[in-house]
Amino acid sequence: METRFTKGKSALLERPLTRPKTEVSVSAFALLFSEVVQYCQSRVYSVTELQARLAEMGQRVGASLLDVLVLREKNGKRETKVLNILLFIKVSVWRSLFGKEADKLEQANDDDKIYYIIEKESLVNTYISVPKENSTLNCAAFTGGIIEAILTHSGFPAKVTVHWHKGTTLMIKFDEAVIARDKALEGR
Repeated sequence: METRFTKGKSALLERPLTRPKTEVSVSAFALLFSEVVQYCQSRVYSVTELQARLAEMGQRVGASLLDVLVLREKNGKRETKVLNILLFIKVSVWRSLFGKEADKLEQANDDDKIYYIIEKESLVNTYISVPKENSTLNCAAFTGGIIEAILTHSGFPAKVTVHWHKGTTLMIKFDEAVIARDKALEGR
């Protein structure tokens, strides 16, 4: 009986990180995500807990996604300014997750720590039917978790919450230290 051994590294380790981007069919994504929502829903008692659980799952995805995107899109260079990391999220992260850029990026008029990413028709909410008793449920909490993890692991600690306003709005509230650091960088 003949046994085969691979010489050197495995084929998986030989693949480059810059491999061509692959697309997942929307129906496969919808099925998988609806199962994730059902799984989380069976283990919680309120809409708030469900959104928190979805955000927690999104944070796990965001932590892994950040490393891959920084290597592929930025050649390993991380952002140092708030506006640059937000544009990276609006363009690169959104494109890798949803195949298009986010619709809008806005800063709050009254608070320099708050920014909004607005998505008119969020893909994660498109294929989820919400019962009337859970009408406040916004499954984009999963996306909010991804964004929060990307910001936190990039050195921009922030809290991301999801709201129904002009579609789905992700409200990003940065820590005070992040804004102070950004202003110090501008002053150089």
